[in-house]
Amino acid sequence: MAFGQAAGPPASAAQITELAELLARAGFDGFREARHPYGLTQRQSNGKFTRGEADELIGRLTDELDEGPEPPAADPTASVTAAESAEPPPSDVTLAFPDELLADELRRRGWTCTPPRG
Repeated sequence: MAFGQAAGPPASAAQITELAELLARAGFDGFREARHPYGLTQRQSNGKFTRGEADELIGRLTDELDEGPEPPAADPTASVTAAESAEPPPSDVTLAFPDELLADELRRRGWTCTPPRG
């Protein structure tokens, strides 16, 4: 097998279409955006899969999407507790959302998030 070549027959057009649809349902615009969250190779991020790779990713995506909707996130406009009211009001819209919600969204998009020390 030559360098950079896939080990197996290429995925069918139907498999690639199904993958694209599942990734769209998961909130991604395409294979490249989903590369890091799903651990895709550079070849796969260009839409080139073997049949086995496509079947495996279809299974993963189907399992994730079939688990049901995620629990609703905390409402950023909900009433504030007394301890939180002592904090100054946020100067940016993104500060109104819970840290965990923002970190989860960044991780979904392939970023790494670590809490501050202190």
